[in-house]
Amino acid sequence: MRAHYPDREGYVESRGVRVFWEEYGGGDRAVVFIPPWQITHSRIWKMQLAYFARYFRVIVFDMPGNGRSEHPRTGYQPETEAAHTLAVMDATATPRASLVCLSRSARTGAMIAVDHPERVERLVLTGGNLSDGIPQNRKFDELRERYEGWEKYNRHYWLTNYADFAEFFVGQIFSEPHSTKPIDDGVAWALDTTPEVLIATVDEARSSRPMADVLAAVRVPTLIIHGTEDAIRPFETAEHAHTAIKGSVLLPFEAAGHCPQARHPVRFNLAVRDFLGATPRPTWRRALARTKRALFISSPIGLGHALRDVAIARELRALHPDLQIDWLAQDPVTRVLEAGGERIHPASGHLANESRHIESESAEHDLHVFQAWRRMDEILLANFMV
Repeated sequence: MRAHYPDREGYVESRGVRVFWEEYGGGDRAVVFIPPWQITHSRIWKMQLAYFARYFRVIVFDMPGNGRSEHPRTGYQPETEAAHTLAVMDATATPRASLVCLSRSARTGAMIAVDHPERVERLVLTGGNLSDGIPQNRKFDELRERYEGWEKYNRHYWLTNYADFAEFFVGQIFSEPHSTKPIDDGVAWALDTTPEVLIATVDEARSSRPMADVLAAVRVPTLIIHGTEDAIRPFETAEHAHTAIKGSVLLPFEAAGHCPQARHPVRFNLAVRDFLGATPRPTWRRALARTKRALFISSPIGLGHALRDVAIARELRALHPDLQIDWLAQDPVTRVLEAGGERIHPASGHLANESRHIESESAEHDLHVFQAWRRMDEILLANFMV
């Protein structure tokens, strides 16, 4: 199950191709999360959607070549992908938005910021593909007898051993220890496209305008996030971009790899939220001037503990009659609490339903607890951030 399902979805015809989009949340300000290279799709942003939908109207889409959008044989120039992004913004009645980009889509976002600055409020470039060409150690067109390591970044190898390349490449993306879940996700998403599509993306990117010229022309407020241990695009790429984009902010993620939004989502979400200016800082009140309050966090799994927790709360009030207790809980526990006259904290409405996920993982009363917990990653992250 997802932490948050789209409030609205649809598709738009862009340059003869159907591009599918989803919209989450509401509000006057919009954020568009642009998917990176066609080796993945919009689910690469799954750790961001529920959190940012609390503050913004959030739009994601599948770039043609992967996911639900069409998979044409050609049409993968960065300029074309910028046109697809603008078409999605038009289809969702989004005249202006902040653009959050990852890897290859950093190029797309930068081009939109240069060519259509009136449409871009702020720009976030993560693990950006912000240099021209393929790194010299990856000989893309060379036919070899054997392919080891980065030699697998090769058109001939993709056509004959694409699944093995996908496992290798996604492993390089998530180079941090304990990354088995995002690696499994990434390989599955990589198999939603074809080697022919990826070859077209590489071939057609070569005709794009020089990135140095694009970066020098960016004038919108820009945040550059880059892992210091990025094995796909070295950290020096971000440093060069920071120098090129006047007034940009460079935020290194120490010891992080290519996708910090997936492996370090809490820090990423908070950093981007602050850069976008999502929430005003609350006024701090001195402790002695505040009402005594307690937040009781009650597990959503099962009901056996609910009456016990209510009894604990009543004993707390007997000891401290002036204590206000708010409950962070979700259905079905909230039914027991409301029946007992307890106060449910309004932030409980932001919680993703954990019980429903566990129920969906059960079959014939059997539950593989480890896998159920592992597949609950975006739900647990969303609820942690509540």
